[in-house]
Amino acid sequence: MGFIFMHRTNQPQSAPNLQGCAGFRTMASRRQAIQAGVFGALGLSLGDFLRLEARAQESGNKAFSAGAGANRKVPPKALSVIQLHLGGGMPQQESFDPKPEAPVEYRGSFGVAKTKHGDVFSDNFPKTSAIADKITVIRSVVGRIPDHQQATYHLFTGYTPTAVIDYPQMGAVVSHELGIRGEVPPYIAIPSNNSFAGGTGFLSSTFGPFDLNADPGQAGFKVRDFSVPQGISGARFDRRRAAREIVEKQIRAMEADPATLDTMDDFYKRAYGLLTSTRAQSAFTLDGESKETMDLYGRDVTGLRGPDNKFHPKGLAERLILARRLVEAGTRFVTVTYGEWDSHVDVRKNCLDQMPALDHAISGLVQDLAQRGMLDSTLFWVTTEFGRTPKVNVTGGRDHWARCYSMLLAGGGFARGLIYGASDATAAEPARDALPLEDLLTTIYHQIGIDADKELVAFGTRPIEIIKDGKLVKGLLG
Repeated sequence: MGFIFMHRTNQPQSAPNLQGCAGFRTMASRRQAIQAGVFGALGLSLGDFLRLEARAQESGNKAFSAGAGANRKVPPKALSVIQLHLGGGMPQQESFDPKPEAPVEYRGSFGVAKTKHGDVFSDNFPKTSAIADKITVIRSVVGRIPDHQQATYHLFTGYTPTAVIDYPQMGAVVSHELGIRGEVPPYIAIPSNNSFAGGTGFLSSTFGPFDLNADPGQAGFKVRDFSVPQGISGARFDRRRAAREIVEKQIRAMEADPATLDTMDDFYKRAYGLLTSTRAQSAFTLDGESKETMDLYGRDVTGLRGPDNKFHPKGLAERLILARRLVEAGTRFVTVTYGEWDSHVDVRKNCLDQMPALDHAISGLVQDLAQRGMLDSTLFWVTTEFGRTPKVNVTGGRDHWARCYSMLLAGGGFARGLIYGASDATAAEPARDALPLEDLLTTIYHQIGIDADKELVAFGTRPIEIIKDGKLVKGLLG
């Protein structure tokens, strides 16, 4: 009997960036998905049972709250987070901090687009500029390490990598702390988890992201192994489920490890709910989306040819529409990845290739959430692991720079129409309101109802703060 549910092979997120540095090109997708099985239609083989048993052993050691009764209760402002990650390091000068008056070798490669409040973005972002009254742009994010793998891990976990402890991603912490809402997984990665971003760390792998390993922007998009196999009727499916329950009772009568069986029960229930729920099945499709919505997100927008002389693949619009549908169905944290921003060569061409679709999609999602009454309860967060060097290099590109860069936030109780912080004349260092990444993550946790000072206990004895030494930044909040 085959293991047919959520069982996938790794697939690359996109074609390699031929102009990026070797450290970015070696990124490969790593699967951190829920595994579940049921006899027959949810086929549980011996190998699958052993995998579930291993997961159960992990969950027996999962972290728990230290002094849980003493932790502050944080009322949530946001129910869900959609994180759009721009891997490789998007340049702040060609996006949200253009420096038009700097010397030519420092300023952004484009003109500027004015917002309603008189601020300027790069003219690559005319649509985002037009909805700047609904967003917050941070121009003074401070990272630590200008290395793709380490900076991405820092962004997703709040910690720099060590050889001693593997820390959990924010999505995994959200899944652990807040649990399931509805029938969809609480943490989903579109199209797949970033291999540099870590995983569940010292938490059980049951809290990891459900990887689609399929791109909504590709023709014939379908989440694999996500339906009852053809030829299996509803009645037959239910009979097989009942047969599994009989076998489970026999196993329990043999005094098998209850922790293993309880964990298997959880897998079964979640798998069965996903396979039989019309609402859950619908959330993983684009069915019923209008042409007007697709156009709002820029489905048909393409840039110029990129440094590899190819058009960048479309698909961001569909990825973000799917993320919105999943949030509507109850998912708490969705990570969407887009683009290859490691522009050591010809930063202008790299941006012309990718930014038109990005501009439309950012603007489209913010407007769509607002029109649906979801912007207050959904945080949209545009991230990149670091920025780019202030000065353009001899090949017309920009290199890695972590000391000052930009991010975008919308909804979720954050201020609207705000430019937070400022960089110096060349976008090299914060000139005002420097924002360490730990402080930003602490503030986001606060908005979704999690106290980032809370300690989780790893390895049964070691208390570890969700974020160490992070501070709440009230100036970001509405």
